[in-house]
Amino acid sequence: MNLNELYPQIVWNIFQDICKVPRPSKNEGKMIEFLTDFAKKHNLEYTVDKTGNVIIRKPASKGCENKPSVALQSHIDMVCEKNSNKEHDFLKDPIKPYITEDGQWVKADGTTLGADDGIGVAAELAILISDDIEHGPLECLFTVDEETGLTGAFGLEPDVLKSKILLNLDSEDDGEIFIGCAGGVDTVGTLTFKKAPVIPNAAAFKVSVYGLVGGHSGDDINKGRGNSNKLLNRFIYEYSKKHTIDLAYFDGGNLRNAIPREAYAIVTVPDKQVNTFKKAVAKYEATIKAELEMTDAGVSFDAEKTNLPKYVMEKDDFVKFIRLIYAMPHGVISMSFKLKGIVETSTNLASIKFNGNKITITTSQRSDSESLKADIAAMVENCLLLAGAKIQHSDGYPGWTPNPDSPILHITLDVYKDLFGTPAIFRSIHAGLECGLFSTKYPDMDMVSYGPTLRGVHSPDEKIEIHTVEKFWKMTLEILKRL
Repeated sequence: MNLNELYPQIVWNIFQDICKVPRPSKNEGKMIEFLTDFAKKHNLEYTVDKTGNVIIRKPASKGCENKPSVALQSHIDMVCEKNSNKEHDFLKDPIKPYITEDGQWVKADGTTLGADDGIGVAAELAILISDDIEHGPLECLFTVDEETGLTGAFGLEPDVLKSKILLNLDSEDDGEIFIGCAGGVDTVGTLTFKKAPVIPNAAAFKVSVYGLVGGHSGDDINKGRGNSNKLLNRFIYEYSKKHTIDLAYFDGGNLRNAIPREAYAIVTVPDKQVNTFKKAVAKYEATIKAELEMTDAGVSFDAEKTNLPKYVMEKDDFVKFIRLIYAMPHGVISMSFKLKGIVETSTNLASIKFNGNKITITTSQRSDSESLKADIAAMVENCLLLAGAKIQHSDGYPGWTPNPDSPILHITLDVYKDLFGTPAIFRSIHAGLECGLFSTKYPDMDMVSYGPTLRGVHSPDEKIEIHTVEKFWKMTLEILKRL
């Protein structure tokens, strides 16, 4: 079976066309051209704002002129990841989608699929060219650079949209309606340390934590997964209380919005303590395996001999560093009392990087509450300041406060139950959505976010569940009809 045999055929055909258009974040020029050419071909009004966002408008269908105007919104960029053995240039080459052998999913050949959020874009374009759909006036908003900076949402002018209702088509779980999201800010600290000579008669080891699941620093922060930076530092700290150990290098984590999965350090110990050190490593691995048995069972911890480093950290700076990392908060800070089971506030100790005698510590904070977001960022900042670090905060982005009494939410819930016979759930997501920025620019906008089921997003394992696309399509059309 080919994708053009799937239902709704119009959506899948357009999605295949989108897959042919390169659209990495911050390189959406070809996709903007695709959208404007689409609007011209179908005689639709369109504008491109100074940020690169595209807005295409369509008048109400016959007899629906008195229905309220609705904005449909998706982002046009995609995360570009590929398997190491895959030759692919995301600036030139098309994505190659295919149906899995079980007929249940669509994936891409060795790369991210871009269904996040190409499927939302395809649904909007399908609605724009369909002549058998009941709807009021439509504004289809296609934003740029959602994945790496929410740039399109930040740059959207507050008077561009005329609608008071917005359907964000960028969620990933069929049957879940999102009505809120966390705001976020990054806090980065930089430290310097004095260098000291390696002690005589020392042995050097590369100590590593690996095999952790990691995950999204928002949506997965409450799942009890290990943080490689915290786990590695904990071992060094505990060993240093009873034995001699020096630190030359520490490297853990990469992305600010990912729970770190791996970390390693170069340490030295006296020759006479080598056996003691090896036993401590084995004991610590057993300890953390037991602690993470239910949430991160693949964790491993080991040490291998390596060449002696040219220098180590001066003792006072070493002690200051390991105490700082030990004291730094990580994980869930508070749960929501508005929506059961939802994280309200969290922080992620994302990465630690040594470069010469400079240390960069990157963290990210999230909260549904702007005041609590500022509070946890200040907590992290003060830990860093006590250690003598210089601090830099990102501009951050606002949250979207949940409104369980939202009229469009209740219409959406009714539509889902009436169409599919089972109730949908509504919740807030502890991650950033463009709706948070829309809510600051359009405070009276009534919004929901939903979509078909996607798994493995932002990786070459990304896939979209075929039958949920049909549900997503029918649901969107019925919402437009009932408004």
